[in-house]
Amino acid sequence: MQKTVIFSVMMAFILTGCSPKNLYKTQDFTPTNVFTNNIEGPNFDQSGQLFVVNYQQDGTIAHVKADGSCELYLTLPTGSTANAIQFDQQGMMYLADFSGHNVLQVRPQTKQVRVYAHHEQFNQPNDICITKQGVLFASDPNWKASTGQLWRIDVGGKAVLLASSMGTTNGICLSPDERKLYVNESIQRKIWVFDVDATGNISNKKLFTSFTDGGLDGMKCDAQGHLYVTRWGLGQILVFASDGQLQRTLYTQGKQTSNLVFSPDQKYIYVTLQDRKGMERIRIAK
Repeated sequence: MQKTVIFSVMMAFILTGCSPKNLYKTQDFTPTNVFTNNIEGPNFDQSGQLFVVNYQQDGTIAHVKADGSCELYLTLPTGSTANAIQFDQQGMMYLADFSGHNVLQVRPQTKQVRVYAHHEQFNQPNDICITKQGVLFASDPNWKASTGQLWRIDVGGKAVLLASSMGTTNGICLSPDERKLYVNESIQRKIWVFDVDATGNISNKKLFTSFTDGGLDGMKCDAQGHLYVTRWGLGQILVFASDGQLQRTLYTQGKQTSNLVFSPDQKYIYVTLQDRKGMERIRIAK
């Protein structure tokens, strides 16, 4: 009976195209050294096309094909460098432009770029997440001062300051039900979680978890509410349950894990590595 069960499990992996030894193991996806060391912000649009920032030179966006090959999609206006990508339900692309101190909007049909949001108090918008209604939340660190802010950007581009007395705000993401907002502080090595109400206001700030080593960068929640956290400098991605319990540690070949995104079917994560200047892929589900 035991042999039959083992054989059945093995066959299930084979039929789904994933052997047990490959689950949770990293593999090269793009070639190395085709992006700059500011590779970040991977995201899929509604049609399943993958886009990543800073291809070959800073200030560019790449379209990354299913086989890992890359092509130039867009060069941003002089002075702009994207650090994160999001898409709304209408297919508009939004970019956190850290060097231009803006959030940009790109119209896919024409690739026209415009400033969507700007505020004189912006430091350098770093990472963004978006609700189903198109409301953006943006982290906004001041790296020199080891401080940071948190903004909400309403539909139409109005920027609302939500928090100003934080550490170096970096990775940011929403829970699947959009009732929780996770924000990390890279230098302070802390992850905070806020309640989010129907109007996009935040409250009830709580410490989700903290660390004594390594860095923190991009974060994403899967469909079940698990939080995936890139540990910059350690070559790790930590997987937490929504109650803060560590579920799993994933390892990458590169050490400078800067961000990640789930494939549309949630079977893979695609990870950007700044030291390798490329991407790796990890299968996380059968």
